[in-house]
Amino acid sequence: MVSGTDVVRPWGQSRPVDGGEPGFGPSERLDIEAEVGFVVGVPSAQGSRVGVDDFADHVFGVCLVNDWSARDLQAWEYVPLGPFLAKSFATSVSPWIVPLDALTAARTAPPARTEPLRPYLRDGEDWGLALDLEVRLNGQVVAAPSFTSMYWTPAQMLAHMTVNGASLRTGDFYASGTVSGPGPRERGSLMELTWNGRDPLVLEDGSTRGFLEDGDEVVITATAPGPDGTRIGFGEVRSRVVAGQEG
Repeated sequence: MVSGTDVVRPWGQSRPVDGGEPGFGPSERLDIEAEVGFVVGVPSAQGSRVGVDDFADHVFGVCLVNDWSARDLQAWEYVPLGPFLAKSFATSVSPWIVPLDALTAARTAPPARTEPLRPYLRDGEDWGLALDLEVRLNGQVVAAPSFTSMYWTPAQMLAHMTVNGASLRTGDFYASGTVSGPGPRERGSLMELTWNGRDPLVLEDGSTRGFLEDGDEVVITATAPGPDGTRIGFGEVRSRVVAGQEG
C-alpha cells in the first residue's frame, strides 16, 4: 500500500492461556518494521543465478518500507507455519523510487565479516548503503536506525534469493528486513525499542506505547549522501492505524 493509506488493525488467533483454546480478536501487539526496499528493473531467466556483482544490472532503485507485524499473532503461528496472518494484512511503501545511479556517494563497505562466506555470497563491489532512517510516532522521533550497520548487503540478498534459480521480473520488489543498529534508539521496530513491551516508550504528551494504538500515525523517512556534500531524500512512508472489523 502506498504511503498515506490507513492500516486496519488485523484480527487473528493468539497464543492460548494455560494450555486452553487460542484466543481470537484484534492484535494487541501491532508493530512496525522500518525497512528499505529494492525494485527490480531488468529481469533474469528462470533457472539462472544473479551474482553479487550483477546487482546493479538488475535493480533499478530504492524505496522505504513499513513491514507491519502483529506480534501476538506471529508468536502463535510462527511454529510450525511461520509468519502468515501476522504479516499478510499490510505492507506500506513510499511513492518515490530513488535510482541506484543517484546513490553513488552513499555506497560503503559492509561490516566486517565474522565468518567465512559461501562463494556465491562473497563480497564483490561495495554495496553497503549509508542510508539514515528516522521513525516518527505521532510526530515524535523514536528511532534513527542506519542501514550502514546491516550485515548483509542488498546485492547479497538478491544473490541468495536467486541462487536456487528463481527468476526476477521487472517490477519485482524485495525488502531488507528490519533496519536496526546497536544503540538503544537505532532499532527499527517497537518490539526491539521496548523489549517486547517491557520498557514502553514515553511520548511527549505523557502517554506510553509498548505497541501501537488505534489512531497512532507512523512516518518513516530517510536521507543519503549525495554529490558535493548534499543529502538525497527518500520521501516518506506515512500510515495511520484504524480499528479493525468487529466479529
